[in-house]
Amino acid sequence: MSAVATRYAERVAEQEERLLSPLAARSYPARRRREEDDCSLRTPFQRDRDRIVHCKAFRRLTHKTQVFVAPRGDHYRTRLTHTLEVTTISRTVARALRLNEDLVEAIGLGHDLGHAPFGHIGEEVLDECVKERFGLDFRHYEHSLRVVDHLERDGAGLNLTEQVRDGIARHSSRAEQPRTLEGQIVRVIDRVAYINHDIDDAVRAGLLREEELPAGPIAALGTSGSERIDALVHDMVEQSARAGEIVQGAEAGPAMAALREFMFERVYLGPAVRAERRRIARVVRRLFEHYVEHPQELPGGEPAGAVGAGAPADRERALARRVTDYVAGMTDRYCIARFTELEVPQAFAR
Repeated sequence: MSAVATRYAERVAEQEERLLSPLAARSYPARRRREEDDCSLRTPFQRDRDRIVHCKAFRRLTHKTQVFVAPRGDHYRTRLTHTLEVTTISRTVARALRLNEDLVEAIGLGHDLGHAPFGHIGEEVLDECVKERFGLDFRHYEHSLRVVDHLERDGAGLNLTEQVRDGIARHSSRAEQPRTLEGQIVRVIDRVAYINHDIDDAVRAGLLREEELPAGPIAALGTSGSERIDALVHDMVEQSARAGEIVQGAEAGPAMAALREFMFERVYLGPAVRAERRRIARVVRRLFEHYVEHPQELPGGEPAGAVGAGAPADRERALARRVTDYVAGMTDRYCIARFTELEVPQAFAR
């Protein structure tokens, strides 16, 4: 082993004690569900980052909807571009606050791995399906954790560190607050990014005109997406540095919340996007119901001994999990292709 590798962990630990805030998460020791030797040239969080980037679920994000389903244009955001924007902005905040950039990067890259096809509408419909059929819930942030813990590597999972797993599972405002400041950064920046880039995409799509945006928040944060993100980042860094926790200022926080409320009313739940809901619901429901009735068609087929094995409630939960895992993992185009196979006569589809 080289001299660099021999002292790597010790050198990183020394640098972190000297350069990082006392409030920052430390890279060592690695806390994983299954113990393993550290990499001699990467911190545990860098290793988590690489495992996420190389996993199948990450690659599928490029074909998953952010807001607009199958947009006619090359410049609309996808779930992957959203993920990259969240990650880069979060790293800027972490560096300014002297927090752990490697941890922020891993959480940012992994936070949406469990998102269903067709964006938030797809998540909403899949949640309805699981509730109606099995009395269970589907939440993309919980499913993101399931992806990294159980679904990747043919069921072995990625064995990520506790801090990265916590940041992924708690990145949504519907979940408990992340335990690390790094996870809390990603949670806030997720909103900062999607509100502003979704405004940009909505204007590009002709769903909004910039003059229709609410005057108060625009006056407070800026007239362009880059100005608003810059203002929100600077506010967050200054306010958090003074408070010793991740917070937004008394003007910037409410302004961002008002923009988010406006976007839900005009875009996320607006007539143009809602017009697609019926079609999306038809596709997702048809696939969900089909695989519930034909589990032998799921990847891996029917598990050995599944018929009559275990208590009925256990079999139902296992079926719910397998169908949900499969449908949630689909990209938009794969989902449409499977639906087409079920609904369109194959002689006509060729």
